[in-house]
Amino acid sequence: MAIKRALLSVSDKTGLVDFAKGLHEQGVELLSTGGTASALRDAGLPVMDVSTFTGAPELFDGRVKTLHPKVHGGLLQRRDSEDHQQQAKDNDIPQIDLVVVNLYPFEETVAQEGVTLEEAIEKIDIGGPSMLRSAAKNYKSVTVVSDTADYDRVLSEMKEHDGDTTLKFREECAVKVFLKTSTYDGAITSYLSQAAEGTRSVFSMSLPLERNLRYGDNPHQAASLYGNFGDCFTQLQGKELSYTNVLDIEAAADIICDFARPTVAILKHTNPCGIGQDDECLRKAWQRAFETDTQAPFGGVIVCNRPLTEKLARVISEIFTDVIIAPDYEAEARAILQKKKNLRLIKMNVDAYAIDKKKPMLRSAPGGIMVMDRDHTALGLDNLEEKVVTKRPPSEEEMRAMRFAWRVVKHVKSNAIVFAKADRTLGIGAGQMSRVDSSKVAVWKSEEAGLSLEGSVLASDGLFPFADGLDAAIAAGATACIQPGGSIRDEEVIAAADAAGIAMVFTGHRHFRH
Repeated sequence: MAIKRALLSVSDKTGLVDFAKGLHEQGVELLSTGGTASALRDAGLPVMDVSTFTGAPELFDGRVKTLHPKVHGGLLQRRDSEDHQQQAKDNDIPQIDLVVVNLYPFEETVAQEGVTLEEAIEKIDIGGPSMLRSAAKNYKSVTVVSDTADYDRVLSEMKEHDGDTTLKFREECAVKVFLKTSTYDGAITSYLSQAAEGTRSVFSMSLPLERNLRYGDNPHQAASLYGNFGDCFTQLQGKELSYTNVLDIEAAADIICDFARPTVAILKHTNPCGIGQDDECLRKAWQRAFETDTQAPFGGVIVCNRPLTEKLARVISEIFTDVIIAPDYEAEARAILQKKKNLRLIKMNVDAYAIDKKKPMLRSAPGGIMVMDRDHTALGLDNLEEKVVTKRPPSEEEMRAMRFAWRVVKHVKSNAIVFAKADRTLGIGAGQMSRVDSSKVAVWKSEEAGLSLEGSVLASDGLFPFADGLDAAIAAGATACIQPGGSIRDEEVIAAADAAGIAMVFTGHRHFRH
């Protein structure tokens, strides 16, 4: 049967007026509440307040608006039941055929710094989820819309089916509703348990299928991606993403977001193998990154924090690359890279990812999952001049190099060692069983690349338990070191630095990456 009456009550008013106009043009009576009703009236649309429809006023600062038998009876009554229809007639409860609701922004509210418990509680929607669930339960007769992206689909369905929507479409909408309300309730549960007890006593999450991935770590392993990955990254071309591609994209995005200057990073297996900067030319930044390790970029991932230029596209196109990520691409760059049909070209929504990267990290564990705050900020760089522990303080140039190297080393798998100048990496040692081994790997990689470590800065993601790791760096030519400090042998390490005349600072923070 054609949709005759719709109830609209939304927090996000994106596309609302145009959608309501489309409903009105198809003869649908509009019911609404509060700000939604005001927005529709301001647009010149006829709308009835829900309080007029129910005969009951809004109460308690709007906490009670739609919690009324006339609303939920209008949604839940079965159209194919004579008994239901007689009860509806006896109690003057007309049918409501379409519900359009999106919820108070609870998750967005609690993500803000300094939000109070009282503010969070006021963003817990009660009437909205109740209407959504009532409508979704009765999806055989009622169309329920919880996503602004579905507005056009609703109008198209109605035009194609004499004012009605198809059962298949209503089923899809109902599934979307229950996913949304379960996720919403899970976010509230998680927040309130932490607010009340100081820790998350419950962690709940429901996520929609984003896509099936090409495969997992290996072709014989199936993998799927759930959530809102598409809000942060758009694939412009290339083969389907695999599980490892997604991990690499996340690692690349994490790295590039730590740098404000124009930067290019090259990764392999989530580890940076070269990072370079240049204030005027991304092509030069690329060259500095590439020279750190000229072998690893083949089949690797390239990411930059500025629109990818034609000059950079030309040089990248000369080697085999698996994934390229940038906030945008010059038209000429796209034209060059499009010739490589298998190359996965990714456009990064920096603002969306900046919000997403503050969400906790999840990792499977036997029998469940582990939840961890993200390591999203390079800690210890404030007042660095006051954290010098050696007799010789670092020069201004060494200080700049330290800040750069510290931002790099937090993204290298532990044990992590990075040799760098102020605008480029020179040698990277990742994931070795001892810190001295990582130092040796970093020195060996720089030698392989033909790069001198004379006058370089050393960054270590963790403390030096012995002076031998620092001794290896000093022998290679490093003149300054940035590390967390905190070893019981700190005095030995400082003495070794002083004996060699190098500068060293302790950040007071480690950045392990397992």
